[in-house]
Order: sequence, then C-alpha cells, then structure tokens
Amino acid sequence: MKPQLFLITIVLTASLAFKPVFSQKVRSERIDRKAVVARHNVVTTRFDSMQSVSVGNGEFAFTVDPTGLQTFPDIYQQGVSLGTQSQWGWHSFPNTQQYQLDEVYKTYKAHNRDVSYTYAFSKPDRLKAVSDWFRENPHRLHLGQIGFGLTKADGSPVTPKDLQNVRQKLDLWTGEIRSHFELEGQPVDVLTVAHQSQDQIAVRVQSPLLKTGRLTLTFRFPYGSGDWENAIDWTSPQRHKSRLMSTTGHGALIERTLDTTRYSVRIGWSGTASLTQPEKHQFVLKPTSQSESFEMSCRFSPKPGGQAIASFTETLTNSQQRWEKFWQTGGAIDLAGSTDPRAAELERRIVLSQYLTKIQCAGSAPPQETGLTYNSWYGKPHLEMHWWHAAHFAQWNRIDLLEKSLGWYRSVRRKAQAIATRQGFKGVRWPKMVDQTGNESPSTIAPFLIWQQPHFLYFAELCYRHHHNRAVLEKYKDLVFETADFMASYAYFDPAKKAYILGPGLIPAQERFKADDTYNPTYELAYWRWGLTVAQQWRQRLGLPRNKQWDDVLTKLSPLPVQDGLYLAAESAPDSYTFPAYMTDHPAVLGAYGFLPASSQLDVPTMQRTFDKIMNVWKWEETWGWDYPLVAMTAARLGKPKDAVDVLLMKVTKNTFLPNGHNYQRSNLRIYLPGNGGLLMAISMMCAGWDGYTGDPNPGFPKDGTWQVKWEGLKPMP
Repeated sequence: MKPQLFLITIVLTASLAFKPVFSQKVRSERIDRKAVVARHNVVTTRFDSMQSVSVGNGEFAFTVDPTGLQTFPDIYQQGVSLGTQSQWGWHSFPNTQQYQLDEVYKTYKAHNRDVSYTYAFSKPDRLKAVSDWFRENPHRLHLGQIGFGLTKADGSPVTPKDLQNVRQKLDLWTGEIRSHFELEGQPVDVLTVAHQSQDQIAVRVQSPLLKTGRLTLTFRFPYGSGDWENAIDWTSPQRHKSRLMSTTGHGALIERTLDTTRYSVRIGWSGTASLTQPEKHQFVLKPTSQSESFEMSCRFSPKPGGQAIASFTETLTNSQQRWEKFWQTGGAIDLAGSTDPRAAELERRIVLSQYLTKIQCAGSAPPQETGLTYNSWYGKPHLEMHWWHAAHFAQWNRIDLLEKSLGWYRSVRRKAQAIATRQGFKGVRWPKMVDQTGNESPSTIAPFLIWQQPHFLYFAELCYRHHHNRAVLEKYKDLVFETADFMASYAYFDPAKKAYILGPGLIPAQERFKADDTYNPTYELAYWRWGLTVAQQWRQRLGLPRNKQWDDVLTKLSPLPVQDGLYLAAESAPDSYTFPAYMTDHPAVLGAYGFLPASSQLDVPTMQRTFDKIMNVWKWEETWGWDYPLVAMTAARLGKPKDAVDVLLMKVTKNTFLPNGHNYQRSNLRIYLPGNGGLLMAISMMCAGWDGYTGDPNPGFPKDGTWQVKWEGLKPMP
C-alpha cells in the first residue's frame, strides 16, 4: 500500500500574546490565526482507509470514519485504524508459566566488567517464550468501538456503498468533526467532539432515520491483543466480561473485566432510548422518541463504577473553548504570499502536526509512536522518540504540554535506578522500549541504545529556559543529577587512549551497528558532552560546586571521530561511507550539529563536508520520518536554507504526509508521530533561529524572494 501525497494547504496559527513577527520582508501585522487554521480543515468525501480523523486531548483519542463514529472499522484495519485508546488503558495476559524478566538477562563483557541486558532470545525454548511474553505484555487496549447501526428500508444491513453524498470536515479550530451522508435519500448529520479534560466523546445525530428505528448506536468491546500492531481480538469472547451494571432513563454503566484489568464505560443521552445487549460484548442504544435529534456522551474510566459524565452541550462547549485557546496561544506561522509552489503543502503539514501532537502526544506519559490511534510495538513508548514527539511544545510556547509527561520519569525512577545498579553504573538509566510502569522490554536492540539518556536533561533545560526560576531547578534537579551520574559512570576511561569512551556494548541511534564492537558514535559523544555540560550548569545555578567526576569526563571525553575529512558514524566504523548498509537508517551523525549546538570539539567545515556527503550518498528510501527534520536542522545551522526546505519536502515514501496529516512510513506503520513532532521542532528553529544566531530572520528559509514567512511566539533552539 503506497498512499498518494495529497496537497492540502495548511498554515500554522499564532498567539495574540506574542508580538514578534518576522518575514523576509519584516511585517508588523498580527497573524489572523483563525483564518490560517480554518483554510486547512480536513475534508473527506469518501471512505478511504488512510483518511480517518480523530478527536482527543493527549490522554485519550477516538478515531472515526466518515459517519462520524466507528461504523465500518474493517475498512480501516489496514489503514489508519479506528482506535479508542488512552494513557491508562493497558492489559496483560495471565502469566501462567510464571515467567520472570531476569530469566532473559544476557551478560556482555565490556572493559572487564559484566553488564547484563534485557535480551530477546529467538531460539524456540523457554527463553524465547519469556522474551515474547514480556515484549507483548502489557499491551495497550482498544477500549471499545462505537458505531452506528444502520438498516435499509427493507431491513437489510447497510454497507459503505449504500451511503451517498458523503462529506466530513474536521474543524481544527474547535476540535469538531462534522459528518454528513445520506441513506436512501434520508440525510444524517453527525457532530463528534472529545472533552479536553475527560476521556470522553460526545455525539449529536440529526436524521429522520431516528424516528423509524433505522439508526441506532452500537457499542462493541474486544479482548486485548498481543499482536505487534493490532490492539483488538474479537475471537476470544469467553476471556473477558462486559456487564451492564445499571441503567436509568438517560444513562447506563458498563463494567469491563479482562483478566486483572478493569475499567468502566458510562453512557449518557438526551431524550428517551433503550439499551439492550444482543450479544455478549455488544450493546445497542436505540432512540425511542419521535425526535429527529439525539445526543449521546460516552466516558471511559479506569475507576470501577465509572465517573461523572458531561452532557453533549457541555462537551461541545469545552472542546470549542479549549481548542480556541490552544490556537490563540503559543507559536504560529503563516506562509501566505510565498511563491514557492511547495509552501502550501509545508503549511498544511505544520498545522495538522500541531493538531495531531496535541491530541496524541500531550499526555501524562511518553506516547507510543502511533500515539493513541493504533498499536505499534504492542502500544509501548520508545523513550528515544519522546524528544521527537514532545520537545517542540517548548519551542512553540506550550511548555505545559511538555511538562505533563515529565512527571512520568519520576514515577519510574526506581526502576531506572535498578537497571543502572544491576549493570554496575550510578544514577538512573532510562530504558528505551518501556511499559507504563517503567519495565523495559526484551530486545536485541533497545537495551543497548543510550541516546535516550540525555533527553531528560534536554527537557529539563527547555523548562528552565521557559520559566527561568529556581522552582524549576528544584523540581527537576534530582532527576537531572541522577541522569548525569549514569552518563559519567557509563563512560569508560581507556588508559591506552587516555580518554573516556562510550561503548562497546551499545547500539547508536543509527541502528546499523553491532553492540559487541561499536564504540564512540559521533552523535552520542556530542550529546554526552552537551548533557553533562548542562548538568553542571544546573549545579551552578543552584549554588552547588561542579561535580568533579562529570568534569573529568568532560575534560577527557574522546573527540568526535574523523576520517578523510568526514565525521564517522562511529570511531569503530571507519568504513562509514563505503559499506552500503551504513548509508541507511538515521543519518544520526548530523545530529552533532543541528539537533545539538556546536561544541568546542566540533569543526564546522568538517560537518559541512559530512553533510554534503550524506546528501549525495544516503539511501533516503531507507530512512525514517524524523530523519528529514534532523537533516533540515543541520542544514539551517550550516547556512543552507535551500537544503533545509528541500529535505523537509523530499519526495520519499517515509516523508509522505497523508490527507489527515499523519506521517506514513510503511504498510504496518501507517502513521508515525515522531515525524510530525520533528517537523515542528525543525520549523521553529528555521524561523526563530538558535542560541547565538545573529543573522537575518528566518535562517532556515531561502532568501530568494520565494518565501514569505511570518511567525509569532516561537523560541530559539538551544
């Protein structure tokens, strides 16, 4: 499946609270935020598996087809699936074999010390079974499907082909999905919204079909799935329970039990209706009044007995007010007036990426790479991707949306400490692929990655740059210092080199190198230096003395590896640009100057040559969605604005942005939110620049007159 790249114009909005406005010709007028957003609302006129749209709030998301609900989910199962997911909704299969995670610890020898990693074994024996169980469990739940029950006049069921004049619009400014279709000449109009502080959707239906009983609402509940991407199992009805606990004239409570997982579903409605249970895990809500209008709210809750539910009107008002506030505050960009034919597409991506990361990535925990739409990697987040999902919130002056997830690190701190202690290191070692309680997953790659480690320092520094007060230093200092303690103890002093080295026993961000013999990857070395430097700055801001061990590592850390005038992927890979496999995956070496600012160790001309080499030889079809923003940031710092724009809009499959704004990757990874978040980070620095930049406005855009870039409320990148 290879979706087409649809060009739909979308431009970003801006905050009235921020005064700076820049363009190639500096203009002082404010951006009309509503107009910018409104001209990029998503419009759908047919059933297409890649064009579903969602409502949500960062903790919860609900994805629908053109009926405004999840009426025809099978069409979308291999597309952008019609999921109902939350940050709290997790499930594990019974551990009948008493598997223990320590059974799959595998010891590697590194510098005469034994380091154990949580490994995924492949030989068909108990170790593989243990590995598989802990990779699959816990897995994120699909909380339930809500759709319409539609019948023709002759009583036969309706298919998508029976619906005419289909038109659906996602109104970004209000978070509303307005859907219209006709069945045998009878109109159906649906308004769908999500509450912005409750895990709840609300729907208003208007149609003559309500009076004839030909339109009902159905609620179906699946069992949890251990599949890599599919969160639904309809084949195991005997393994879970859906109990109708109570009904009233205007509401009902359903209790769900899946092994040790329990949650509640509270439904409320206006008017008169009956709720029946024709099947074990299916409920049908049938309006019984003669009105052509019906309103329903449905709230999912981890609490037995459920929680109070807001009415449709309350939910609609909440959505309208909170979304308008979102768009009226924070950063905004307007590319209107640009003559470059790609400007409209770039604007579309920018606006939709703001909407998507708000509903998918702005929750109380790091998100999975497919957000709250459908599972990837069993629904588990990858911490090295957390930066790509959420760091941009700080640069767009929405720091609260970043900080919502930082408390999660404190909640898993003890488990991160246990990993570090088990491996013989100090501090906390943040895992890579992790469940909601901090347990790392067995893998042949994930436990060896280290580039997620400094991310927390980056997040904390972004918070300090925003608040600039002692309170934020006190709030995060313990996690900052413990993160740095691990980094300093992880570095090994090689007496032969008279330098600290990273590895072996690591896999770099460019996951093309073996853990056994890889050491000193360029990007990780640069990130280690930057992170320890920031940690020392935090100590000084708090009036504390510099940490001597951190300083020793900073003074003696290995230089960035160079060969033939180019930065290598790793010192252990002198054939970085000759071996074909090494020119695939992430061109992470560029992160040393782009993602990161220049350090005293970095030579800009060498990075310039490295950039040019990578642009010429890299196999771009074998990259990932966040690689294009990564390269664009390096291009901007190197003074190559044309390259920055060109790479952001490179025509490759994994840089495809679907009509709904999602970044397509491949057939089993049809959306990829790190690509959306990365785009927003790159754009913010291409407009606002970075620390120490003193050149012309908009350093990431060409100065040939084809780009008119107006922005407000963005912050310079570190």
